[in-house]
Amino acid sequence: MTELATMEFHPQPQAGEARPWAFPAPDRGTLGNGLTVLRCHRPGQQVVAVEVLLAAPLDAEPAGLDGIATIMARAFSEGTDKLSAEEFAAELERCGATLDAYADHPGVRLSLEVPVSRLSKALDLLADALRAPAFADSEVERLVRNRLDEIPHETANPGRRAAKELSKELFPATSRMSRPRQGTEETVTAIDSAGVRAFYEKHVRPATATAVIVGDLTGVDLDALLADTLGAWTGSSAEPLPVPPATADDTGRVVIVDRPGAVQTQLLIGRVGADRHERVWPAQVLGTYCLGGTLTSRLDRVLREEKGYTYGVRAFGQVLRSAPDGTGIAMLAISGSVDTPNTGPALDDLWKVLRTLAAEGLTDAERDVAVQNLVGVAPLKFETAAAVAGTLADQVEQHLPDDYQATLYRQLAATGTVEATAAAVSAFPVDRLVTVLVGDAAQIEEPVKALGIGEVSVVPAE
Repeated sequence: MTELATMEFHPQPQAGEARPWAFPAPDRGTLGNGLTVLRCHRPGQQVVAVEVLLAAPLDAEPAGLDGIATIMARAFSEGTDKLSAEEFAAELERCGATLDAYADHPGVRLSLEVPVSRLSKALDLLADALRAPAFADSEVERLVRNRLDEIPHETANPGRRAAKELSKELFPATSRMSRPRQGTEETVTAIDSAGVRAFYEKHVRPATATAVIVGDLTGVDLDALLADTLGAWTGSSAEPLPVPPATADDTGRVVIVDRPGAVQTQLLIGRVGADRHERVWPAQVLGTYCLGGTLTSRLDRVLREEKGYTYGVRAFGQVLRSAPDGTGIAMLAISGSVDTPNTGPALDDLWKVLRTLAAEGLTDAERDVAVQNLVGVAPLKFETAAAVAGTLADQVEQHLPDDYQATLYRQLAATGTVEATAAAVSAFPVDRLVTVLVGDAAQIEEPVKALGIGEVSVVPAE
């Protein structure tokens, strides 16, 4: 008779004690060359993220050369005084590193990601790119051609075209914010290597730059590493560039960018409002999220679930530029697309959502879900070194304290339903919104005029 095997049952694992989470606090210091450094040790993050912020804002671009900051940013990875463009790319690849760069209103930002075991070599390459970029004629000419090739594709993209038109409508023509961030065909054509080098020499120096380094720094002598790499970058001191005041015209009106035959209409409805320096920002974030931050928000419940006009409509706030004195601005916007025949009804229902919000307010349930979605998932959102580094860099760029993000989550959790309602209503007043529609004017102009949401004008698609 065979003996039956017996199963041994192990005790069920028990959950450990929950540990409180807070956005990581960086250590701040300054190198001998004036470069500000924020470092953040994140155990287990074997891919280190480095962000370098350069005080070369779009407002500093010379007249007629819009886009030169973008070309300079892209040219940083196109060779140095030691390496050709091909050699530089090969060395980055050998490190397993990626290097990206872009220009925006606050300045130019370079983003490096590299395994911690190759951090020394990657920082050396980054330092050389900043210290002695080649800006070879042939490489700048190629970057200019590439940028010119991108412009028609951006014009053909309804979302990009709407964003361009909204900026043009909101800001005066004299403001850099009214024009495309990466330049126009006319301005980009005028850019050459001499102009790029002159812009670099005038605005790029360690004394006005900041480096953010995040990752598992166990066993890394970061002080010595920085001294040998970014610390060897030299340059004169300079005062921070003044931030020109920003003005905007949010008189309620509608601009239709005509796309004959378009089967959908792209919507972008916006104005400017408070940035992160204002006390209302946490409530504004919460209220905007309740309005259109997710698939279960009010706009989607009506326009997508009930009416079937769209695959999704989003409301958001995006900081455009901040200043140390708190005179920054953010873009507050609602975006999405609807099928052409339902453009008028969709806009009518969207305005009804806004009016209902103003009349009846948000519910406690909406507020609670928004807090859980914004605050509860924060530990997951910042799992990677790159996510932490990017947020720390945003704080530097926007002249915010290093503990800002941690404070924001506490403020969001403490914001009540009434505060969130008031902020959302103030952010999206029904009579102070500029509406841009990219679609078939012949089909949508009259139905939109009948809504009475503002004077309607039509411009060609280009």
